[in-house]
Amino acid sequence: MSSSTGMYEKLGVRRVINAWGVGTELGGWTPTQSVIHAMDEANSSQVEMIELLQKSGDFIADLLGVEAALVTSGAAAAQALSVAACMAGTDPDKIGRLPDTTSMKNEVVIQKPMRYMFDRCYTLTGATLVEAGTEEGCSADDLESVIGANTAAVAYYIQPEYDPTLYEFNPRPKVPMLSIAEVREIAGGLGIPLLGDACSQVFPLEYFRESAQSADLVSFGGKYLGGPHSTGFVCGRRDLVEAVEAQGFVAYHYDGARAVGRAMKVDRQEIVGLVQAIDDWFNIDHEERILEYHARFSTVREALSDFDSVSTRIVEVDHYVPQMLLVEFDPSVVRKTAEEIRLELDTGNPRVWIGALNDETLWVVVHTMNPGETEVVTERLRRAFKDSHTP
Repeated sequence: MSSSTGMYEKLGVRRVINAWGVGTELGGWTPTQSVIHAMDEANSSQVEMIELLQKSGDFIADLLGVEAALVTSGAAAAQALSVAACMAGTDPDKIGRLPDTTSMKNEVVIQKPMRYMFDRCYTLTGATLVEAGTEEGCSADDLESVIGANTAAVAYYIQPEYDPTLYEFNPRPKVPMLSIAEVREIAGGLGIPLLGDACSQVFPLEYFRESAQSADLVSFGGKYLGGPHSTGFVCGRRDLVEAVEAQGFVAYHYDGARAVGRAMKVDRQEIVGLVQAIDDWFNIDHEERILEYHARFSTVREALSDFDSVSTRIVEVDHYVPQMLLVEFDPSVVRKTAEEIRLELDTGNPRVWIGALNDETLWVVVHTMNPGETEVVTERLRRAFKDSHTP
């Protein structure tokens, strides 16, 4: 028994087998041994944090082909500090007054159909969101009409252009919207910084680099490539990254500015762990990684193949994990809905998290599972369907 499992038991916390996905609800993705080793090494001695932030940023920027980068406490912090940088710059007085934005440009423009749950991060440091267009779409004229003297930045939620015949989980509304290239041309022509949220857009590697280079500042989450859950980074234009750093937890002590980023601290172990994870991500064999996922999918598919009312198929996600498994069934035959099966697996011990897409469809991912857990999930699914088929 590992010490972590022992502590969970001491606290009375039930272990979860994660066949659902990389999410904050379950603490991100389990770091690899190389990441854990790097974090342990970082724990062995102290360093000056400003130097570590700058050197780690240089390392990440070189990999992504951008001018500069800065490690943050997650993608949400990267977004919040990016807006602060656009409003306050490196002015200690303005930095210390946030979220009071008096006398500052404080509006962040976003296309109305692109609104999403995490655009709240843009307002944390005092900005106001201004919507361009309507729920039916956004044109260049719509965007230009709301950019004005008070505009500090334009925000863009970066997502791939999914093929809807392959991917049923596209969160983007199917209405006309401006591409990031179109928005960058408009904002850049007006001298307005473009902020991109590419939180999980880290695969394929060419797309990762493309996303990192697509806006003036781009935010990413570390958990999507195996980094510590509470890490992320922002990258882009050097002058803007330096302004983000001026809002941060270290600058609070060096520059005398009472920066809002003091509440968004990231530790040296986490910084080093993220750098190791990114380095690994660019050097592992991703074809082999995907083949391993398919082998695990096969375990689940074969185990469910003897239920006539149950079918399985792999769907393309074009994401940090390029496929997931859909388990589809007839609720009238199975006599359970997908949500009821999901809850059934969640109430066991250990708990098993899977997803329920609709009444007749479950989803399963395998990249978040530890060795031996695929078989546990498979058995629990078989039990759920077997019980429902028993007269």
